[in-house]
Amino acid sequence: MDKYIGIWIDHRKALIVSLPQENPHIKKISSDAEPHFHLSGGYRSKMPTRVSVISERTVEERQKHELKRYYDNVIKHLEGAYKILIFGPGEAKHALEKELKEIKRFAGKVKGVEPADKMTGQQIITKVEEFFSL
Repeated sequence: MDKYIGIWIDHRKALIVSLPQENPHIKKISSDAEPHFHLSGGYRSKMPTRVSVISERTVEERQKHELKRYYDNVIKHLEGAYKILIFGPGEAKHALEKELKEIKRFAGKVKGVEPADKMTGQQIITKVEEFFSL
């Protein structure tokens, strides 16, 4: 049987629903990525500029690697997918799509990437069912 997967994703969590199933359920995957922040400072800061730039770069690099691990973890749950829908509020949906395009076995399986606000579990299931006309 074909497996249709919908993923609601942001940088904090991913909610994955697999259809068709008699009793669809949602799998939650949490991200360990730190939220992005800017170091305080500015024109009158007592902190040397070089130190603040190095610290911010280090934080950004760490966040980039944490997000990469997060997307890899989400991708592990997509095995056997026939078609995939990715949706969510921010840029995470596009980053996940980019990661999937780099993996041969997922070539052509992403059928949609759409914006979406926060949704309940039932709203996610309904959206995936409607998108794939199930």
